Amino acid sequence: MGADDMAKIWGALAVATAAVALLGAQAQPQASVATPVALDAAVFAELPMLTHPALSPDGKRFAAQLAVRGQQYLAVVAIDGGATQLIATGDADLNWWRWVNDEWLVLGVSKAISFRGDQMYITRAIGVRADGGKVVALNTHETAQLGGQLLWTAHDGTPRILLAAQTSVYTSERGFWPQVDEVDVSTGKHRMVLGGREGVMDWYADGAGVVRMGIGSTDDGRQRRLLYRADGHSDFRVVDRAKGIHDDLLVPSLFLPESGKALVVQDDDKGFASLWEFDLATMQTGKRLFGAPGYDIAGPMVDPVRSTLLGVQVTEHRTAIYWSDPAMAALKKKLAGMVQGAQVEIASFSADHSVVIAKVGDASAPGAYFVYRTTDQLFQPLAMNNQTLKLRRLHPVKTIRYKARDGLEMEAVLTLPSGSTGKNLPLILMPHGGPSARDDEDWDWWAQFVADRGYAVIQPNYRGSTGYGTAFLRKGEGQWGLAMQDDLNDAVTALAEQGIADPKRVCVVGGSYGGYAALRAAQRDGKLFRCAVSFAGVSDLGRMVGYDSQFLFGGAGKDWMKAQAPDFKAVSPLYHPGDFSTPVLLVHGRKDRRVPFQQSKLMAERLQAEGKNVTFIEQPEGDHFFTRQEDRLSFLKALEAFLAKYNPA
Repeated sequence: MGADDMAKIWGALAVATAAVALLGAQAQPQASVATPVALDAAVFAELPMLTHPALSPDGKRFAAQLAVRGQQYLAVVAIDGGATQLIATGDADLNWWRWVNDEWLVLGVSKAISFRGDQMYITRAIGVRADGGKVVALNTHETAQLGGQLLWTAHDGTPRILLAAQTSVYTSERGFWPQVDEVDVSTGKHRMVLGGREGVMDWYADGAGVVRMGIGSTDDGRQRRLLYRADGHSDFRVVDRAKGIHDDLLVPSLFLPESGKALVVQDDDKGFASLWEFDLATMQTGKRLFGAPGYDIAGPMVDPVRSTLLGVQVTEHRTAIYWSDPAMAALKKKLAGMVQGAQVEIASFSADHSVVIAKVGDASAPGAYFVYRTTDQLFQPLAMNNQTLKLRRLHPVKTIRYKARDGLEMEAVLTLPSGSTGKNLPLILMPHGGPSARDDEDWDWWAQFVADRGYAVIQPNYRGSTGYGTAFLRKGEGQWGLAMQDDLNDAVTALAEQGIADPKRVCVVGGSYGGYAALRAAQRDGKLFRCAVSFAGVSDLGRMVGYDSQFLFGGAGKDWMKAQAPDFKAVSPLYHPGDFSTPVLLVHGRKDRRVPFQQSKLMAERLQAEGKNVTFIEQPEGDHFFTRQEDRLSFLKALEAFLAKYNPA
């Protein structure tokens, strides 16, 4: 990117800032109003202006993914309006970024390469000076497949990190097991801290930079063990073992500064993940510190400098952070009081907590990022997530509960067209991906787009979804394409019984596992749906397991998959094309590395051979996560035309 491009990017940020500034400190999204004229699809296809902004320790800059001409780049932006540095990663995927000190960042990237006739996905770490003047490769010429595991960053201002990496791709060689090096990010110089150990792929360090734990595994991943040492001079010993898909290792989430203390996330007596104290000397849990009745916690929020607990993140109806640190709790309360009619969540903070980036918005609005400084106590706009919508609210979202046919109660997220009566509406059933995931009350550009066309949208958190406890999660085992599909159908029934949805005007739309569920619905329950749309969906579970088995520890993955669907062919739509009885739209990116493009291509070929009504759209540059605006737009236009033809609102 040249200087002109950088100027344009900063200009875009400045425009966003000016737009929000007109609202003043008491920024408030507009009240929901009827939208008689549908917005252009391009509005919903816009990439978010900023993604995951992270403040530098001194709070003077932030790093984030920035939308530039329909694509995303890593950018380092001066908070007070200085230069914006764009960092391009070429055809490599940008996975994460972390500040090391005020002047240096480290990035994690990955890329598919050819290796002896096969594709190999390699990871690497890169050092980048914040002013864009220097880029440093942090791996050596010996680094093999995995080279981007960051364990720790220094807290004394020096540009040091701990990095784990392989030096061989062959399990018979010692270099296959990652060694840990201390690396100077500014020079790329290495100093080995810990040699590789057979079976150990993952290492963990405490806040002082001492490698304290490692997870060992057999080659197939079916048996695991946890290694621990009390300090950098002691030997590692095995403190826990696990075997099978239901047996978990008790790995600390945080090593506390006090000697011998840690925090762990594990189930309480009702089967919900909670936060506990942990004694490293006895390897026993102690006091329960936090739990959310009826929900799992996601994990602790940690002060990266002090290695202390600040709060706990949990998704109930929406994702929020419960701040246990009194100062952070007071700051969150203060910021929330400065914004009326919207939700405020702290997204990033400086080392001394004097500068904060906060996200403002709710499920019906894409929202914006603001910056707050304790010195002047001003809450100032930073950037809009959607340059067209700005702080405008669109279609209302709420969480409902319903019962499946076997009596199991579950939640679903319901979006209704703004200004509608909320009765007898055409419906889009939208199952989430994963399936080990869940939907909540957050901005969803798919759901909002469809609601903008006049449809109600229901997003069920069917059995097997995460966040609702271990028992609910395990109820999905053996039920892919079976009871999990029943849960989806039962959500439609519940809305029909309440008079919200017209059961004769329902289509199913999903991506990834949601795309699988859409295909399975068209094949198994076609009489209930007028059409089905699958983006990057799985059509053949056996082929998917074969693809995943190429990776290390694939045996454990295969075991897990067999537990979800014991008979792959019976619930794989690919093998039942003759059963399809409703029109199908398939969309898939050729550069999808999560679900291979062949999953949709073969499905389309089988349906075409059977004379079924199928439309197949290939996205030549598309990936699994819609990182390109062009692919988002082409998908939405195809979806709109397909729904208008087969299930008009």
